[in-house]
Amino acid sequence: MDHTVISAIALDLGTTSIKAALMDHQGNLQHIVTQPAPAINSHDGRYESSALDYAEVAEQVLTACAAQTGDKPPLGLCSQRSSFLIWDKASGNPITPLISWQDDRGSSCCNRLHASTDTIHKLTGLRLTAYYFAPKLNVLLQENPAWREKLVHGEWLAGTLDTFLIWRWTHGQYFLTDTSMAARTLLMDIHQQQWSDTLCRLFDIPHPILAHIKPSIGLNVPLPDIGLTLQASVGDQSAALIASLTDSQTTALVNLGTGGFVIRSLAQDACALDGYLQTLVYQNDNQQAQFAVEGTLNSIAAALAPYPVQDCCSEDLAKHDIFCLAEPSGLGAPYFRKDWGIYFSQSVADLNTQQITALMLEAIVFRVARILEDFHRQAPLTEAYLSGGLSELPCLQHGIAQCVPFPVFHLKQKETSLQGAALLACRLKIAGRRDAKQIVIERRNSALSEKYQHWKNWLDERLRADKD
Repeated sequence: MDHTVISAIALDLGTTSIKAALMDHQGNLQHIVTQPAPAINSHDGRYESSALDYAEVAEQVLTACAAQTGDKPPLGLCSQRSSFLIWDKASGNPITPLISWQDDRGSSCCNRLHASTDTIHKLTGLRLTAYYFAPKLNVLLQENPAWREKLVHGEWLAGTLDTFLIWRWTHGQYFLTDTSMAARTLLMDIHQQQWSDTLCRLFDIPHPILAHIKPSIGLNVPLPDIGLTLQASVGDQSAALIASLTDSQTTALVNLGTGGFVIRSLAQDACALDGYLQTLVYQNDNQQAQFAVEGTLNSIAAALAPYPVQDCCSEDLAKHDIFCLAEPSGLGAPYFRKDWGIYFSQSVADLNTQQITALMLEAIVFRVARILEDFHRQAPLTEAYLSGGLSELPCLQHGIAQCVPFPVFHLKQKETSLQGAALLACRLKIAGRRDAKQIVIERRNSALSEKYQHWKNWLDERLRADKD
C-alpha cells in the first residue's frame, strides 16, 4: 500500500477501456488500473453492450485502484457522453443494453426534426445528429409505446452511463447527472443550464423522467459499498480539456484520435462562431459555467488506417496539386456535410500509396489549421496544444505548426481525462502538470503553406457551388 498523500482518485468510463488512477499533491497520476470495456456488438448501425458487465468492470477497476492507498480521497468521475440505457427501478436490472453514442438508431428522429435544426442549435449549441441521447430515446419510445408509461410512473428509469452507475452505487438514492453530460443530450438549454420544455416537446420525451441536473463539482455523494465520496462528475472530453488547458481563453487544444476536435475556452457571454459547436465544459458549485467553442473532424483514424502514415514526413506534403478531404463519415463542424467523405479533387490512379498517404495527412493538417485560423480571427490565440494518438505523428505535428501563426506544442502527458476528473474532484486546487514540447520547424516547407491557401479557396468554391 502506497503511503504517499493522495489528493484524489479518478475513474474514466471509456468506450473501449475503463481506467482509474490516484493523483498526488503535485498533480501526478499513480497506480493507473486499466481493463477493457465489455465488447460492443454492432449491427445495422446499432452499437450495444451489457450495462451490468460494464458496471462490474468499473467497480473492479475502481476498487483495485482505491486499494493502493490508505486514504479515502475524493472521487472524480468522467464518462463517455451520450451512451445510455433504460433500467428497472425496483430490481436495478437493465431493460435495454447500454446503447453507445456511436449508435445511429436516432437518424429517423433527426430526419423528422430537420425543420427545427436552428431552434435546437440555439438552445443546445449542438447540431441535430443521431449521436445524442434524445434522438435515440425518442425512437425507442416510438417503437415501444408501453415504455413511456413505465418511465412516467417511475417504474423504470432512463439515463446516461454516469447516471446509471451513480444510481447503482448509491442504492437508488441519487438519480442525477452533471451539466456537462446533460449538455450533450440535446435536451438541456445550455444558457439556462436546465432541461428545456421546448426540447422535450420536440423530441416527445417527458420532462419528469429525466435525471436531476447537478453542478459538475461539489457533489458530496457517498458511495457506501465502494467506501468513497463522489465529488465531481463530468464528460470525458471536458475532463481532457480541463487537464490540458484549464480555463485559458488564449490557448486551443487539438485532439487527434478516433476522430478529432479542436476546442478553446470561451467567456460565458461570448458567441460561438457560425457553424461551430458551443460546448458547456463544466459548472462549478456556484452555478458558474465554463464554455468552449469546438470544431470537429470525423473518423480520421479510420481514414488513415489503410495507409503507412508512420513513414510519411512533412517534406512529403504538398508534392501534388490535388486537394483532399479525409473524413469518411462526412465533414464535421463547421461544415456538417455527410455527403462529403473521402474525396480527391482529381484522379489519384497514377499515384502510389505513399503519395496518397501524404494527401490524406494534408487534408487533416488543413482542416485543423482552418479551424484554428477561425478561432484566432475571433479572438487571438497565443498557442495550440496537440494531444491524442494521431498527434504522435511528426508529419501532422510539423504540418499543423507550419500552417498557423502561433506556437504549437505537443502534449506528452497521457490520461488527460483521468487527470481532469481528479483535478475537479479536488476543486482545481492543484495545478495540473502540463508536460509539453514545442514543435520546432527546422526546415520550412513553403509549398505546404501555399497549398493550404489554395486548399481553402478550393473548399470555399465547393461550398458556394453547392449552395447555387
